[in-house]
Amino acid sequence: MESKSINRYNTFCKSLKNLEKSRTADIEKDFVLEGTVLNFSLTFDISWKVMKDILVKEMGILDFATGSPRETLQQAFRNKIIEDDRWLQMLRTRNQLAHDYDGTFAREKFQEIIENYYPLFEKLRDRVQKYYE
Repeated sequence: MESKSINRYNTFCKSLKNLEKSRTADIEKDFVLEGTVLNFSLTFDISWKVMKDILVKEMGILDFATGSPRETLQQAFRNKIIEDDRWLQMLRTRNQLAHDYDGTFAREKFQEIIENYYPLFEKLRDRVQKYYE
């Protein structure tokens, strides 16, 4: 795979490693909540682009809107890159977090991010690693 795709995958792995720190962090500290939201959003945004790279460059699938996270997630599901419809829920969470100006929604979603979404990112990393070896 070309270096841009490899760099994107490596960035995804680094971002996931940063998000992992939130699993043992104290949510009562403001920077933990803010850092978790930022790392979650970044990890999500890079993850769907990694999926797009695989769909287009490795599988040769071009008949979807490549600039759309929703389309990419649906195509990745159809092609067994991901196997869980919680990815669409994750997209909704990411979109709502972008408009959470007082941190209320982030506080509500903190546990969901580290307990439900983080393992989905790990599963994706493990599943697509073969394309980057």
